[in-house]
Amino acid sequence: QVQLVESGGGLVQAGGSLRLSCAASGRTFSTYAMGWFRQTPGKEREFVTAISASGGNTYYTDSVKGRFTISRDNAKNTVYLQMNSLKPEDTALYYCARNNVGYTFGDYVQSRNYDYWGQGAQVTVSS
Repeated sequence: QVQLVESGGGLVQAGGSLRLSCAASGRTFSTYAMGWFRQTPGKEREFVTAISASGGNTYYTDSVKGRFTISRDNAKNTVYLQMNSLKPEDTALYYCARNNVGYTFGDYVQSRNYDYWGQGAQVTVSS
């Protein structure tokens, strides 16, 4: 069984920064693309960003480009989400997930193409 454990969420004022971490179990972490999604009450889960297995390619939803950075350290089985210049509209529960179907950008943005999910990390941005 694959376990994804998230950490780093919290409360921050607008313009501040947070870094989320997602530590994964398994000996084949480096063969899977990873992604981050976020969800707020009453809204559908939203794709935020994804990174290829090697870390050589990254993808972002337009609303976070230039502010968020996804990265991974395969030696540590960990993926990160650095969030800068945070806005109140970034407030959400953030989930990391393992992609098992991804090939194109269209594959990465579909939540059904991820087979394991973290427990969620709450990010709250005050104004």
